[in-house]
Amino acid sequence: MDAWKFLFDVLVLLTTALALGALCERLRQSAILGYLLAGTLLGPAALNVMQTSGEVDMLAELGVTMLLFTIGLEFSFKRLRSLGGKVLLGGVLQVVVTMLIASLVAGLFGIGVKPAMVVGAAIALSSTACVLRILTSKSQLDSLHGRNALGVLLIQDIAVVPLVLLVSTLRGEGGFVTIALELGKAIGLGAGLIVVFFLLFNYAVPWLLGNVAMRRNRELPTLLAIVVGLGSAWAAHQINLSPALGAFAAGILLAESPFATQVRGDVTSLRTLLMTLFFGSVGMLADMGWIANNVPLVIGTTAAVLIGKSAIIWLLFRRFGQAHGPALASGFCLAQIGEFSFVLLATARGTVIDQHLFLLLISTSIITLFLTPFLVVLSPALAEQCLRPLRRMGWLKTVPWQPEESEQGLEGHLIVIGYGPAGEAVVHAMRGQRPIVVIDMNQRVIKEAKRLEFMAMVGDATNADVLEHAHVNSADAVIITLPDPMASRRIIEQTKAMAPNATIVARSRYHVHLWQLRYAGAHVAVDEEEEVGKRLAAEVEGTLQEHMQESG
Repeated sequence: MDAWKFLFDVLVLLTTALALGALCERLRQSAILGYLLAGTLLGPAALNVMQTSGEVDMLAELGVTMLLFTIGLEFSFKRLRSLGGKVLLGGVLQVVVTMLIASLVAGLFGIGVKPAMVVGAAIALSSTACVLRILTSKSQLDSLHGRNALGVLLIQDIAVVPLVLLVSTLRGEGGFVTIALELGKAIGLGAGLIVVFFLLFNYAVPWLLGNVAMRRNRELPTLLAIVVGLGSAWAAHQINLSPALGAFAAGILLAESPFATQVRGDVTSLRTLLMTLFFGSVGMLADMGWIANNVPLVIGTTAAVLIGKSAIIWLLFRRFGQAHGPALASGFCLAQIGEFSFVLLATARGTVIDQHLFLLLISTSIITLFLTPFLVVLSPALAEQCLRPLRRMGWLKTVPWQPEESEQGLEGHLIVIGYGPAGEAVVHAMRGQRPIVVIDMNQRVIKEAKRLEFMAMVGDATNADVLEHAHVNSADAVIITLPDPMASRRIIEQTKAMAPNATIVARSRYHVHLWQLRYAGAHVAVDEEEEVGKRLAAEVEGTLQEHMQESG
C-alpha cells in the first residue's frame, strides 16, 4: 500500500467535504449532506477521483463507531423516562410495526425471508445524528413533535442492540433452531460484555477521571475517552459482535456517569474527523450508473419509505391521543433511513443480501438523508399542508394545529463556571432567583452542588459541547469564577459566539489580566486586586474609627 497516496486520497476527501459542508451550512442545510455529496462526486461511480479502498472503509467503520459512541453518551435513562409512557410505547411500536410491514412488503416482491428481515430492520431505523442536530439548531427539540422524535430515536437506539445481533445471526447457515441458538449465544456474549463495561465505567473510569493528574493535564482525559470508545469497539469485535454495537453500549453506560458531558466534549474533534470519512465513504457507495438504470425502482422505493414511515408514525401517535398535526410532523422528522442502518447493511452485505438489494437500500438511504433537513425544518408546515385537504373533505374534525403550543426547555437561567469559594458564594447569593447550572472539573464539588439540589455537571467549559449541554444559548448570564485568565478568555469567546445576548461576568484574579477579559467580550470584569484593596481600606478605616472611639 502506498501510504502517501492513501493520505492524499483522505486529504482530497476531507477537503471536498469541508468545502461542500460549508456550502450546505451557508444554504442553512446540514453539513452531513456535504459529506455525502463529497463521497458521491469523488467515488468510482462519478468523477472517479478516488477508489473506495479498504483503508478508507476501515476509517469509515471507525467513524461510525465513534459516532455511535457519542450518540450513546447523549442517551439518558432519566431523559427517557421524562418523555412519558405514551411516547416511549409509540417508539417501541414504531420499530416493531415498521419492521413487520417493510419485511412483508419485501416478501411480496419475491425477496426471501432472511433478506426481507434485514430490509425491515434497516428501514425501521431513523437518523439520530441528523434529526437531533437539526431539531436542536432550530430550537424545536422541546416542541411536541420534537419530543416525539426524541423518544422514538432513543427507543430506536436501544433497538439497535437486538437488531445488530439478529442480522449477525442471519449470516449463519441453518434453520430456525440454529438461528435461535446463535442469537442466544450472541445475546449472552453481549450481556457479559455489558457487565464488564458496567464494572469498568462505574469503578475504574471514575477513579481515573477523578485522579489529580487527570485534572491537571487536559490531554489525559481526552486520551482516556478515546481509549474507552475504541477499546469498547475492539472488545466487541474480539467476541464476534459488531464493533459499533460495543462502542454504543459503552457510550450508554458511560452516559450515566458525571463525566459524560466532558467525555463527549473530549472526543468531538476525533469524532468529527472519522464521521466525515464515514459519510464520505457512504457517498462513495452510491453507484450513479446503477441508479440511472434503475430510476423507477429507486424513486418508488424512496417514496414508499418516506410515505410509509411517516404514515405509520402518524397513525401510532394518533392512536395515543395526539392531534393530527404534531403526530404527522413527527412522522416527517423520522421518515429517513439512518446511520445505524448502514451498520446493519454492511453486516448483511454479501451474505444475507445481494449486491442489487444492497445498492437499492444504500441509494434509498442516501436520498432520504439528503431530504431530511428539508423534512425536519418544514415538518409543522408540511403536516398542515397535507392535512388541510382532508379537513376540507370532512375527513378530519380537528382544528388546525398550532406548532407554538410546545413545552419550553431550560431558559433564562444562570451558568456559573467554577464552584470554588467564589463560585459557591455566587450560587448561594443568587439561589431562588432563577435556575442555576454549575460547571466544574472537580467531581467532588459537583457532588456537593447536586446535594444542594443545583443542576451541576463535570466538564471543561472551554469546550463548546459542554456549554451547549448547559443550554448556554438560552441563558441570561454566564458567571466565570475561574482564576485562570486564559481559560476564562476562551470561555468568554465561546459564549459570545454561541449566546451573543447572554450577559458575561468574569473574575480577574490580577489587575494585569483585566483588559484581556474585557477585550474577549466580558460585559463585566471584576478586578479581584482592586476589590481586595477596597475591602482592606474599608477594614482599616473601620478599625481606626473603633480605636479612636475607645481612646476618646
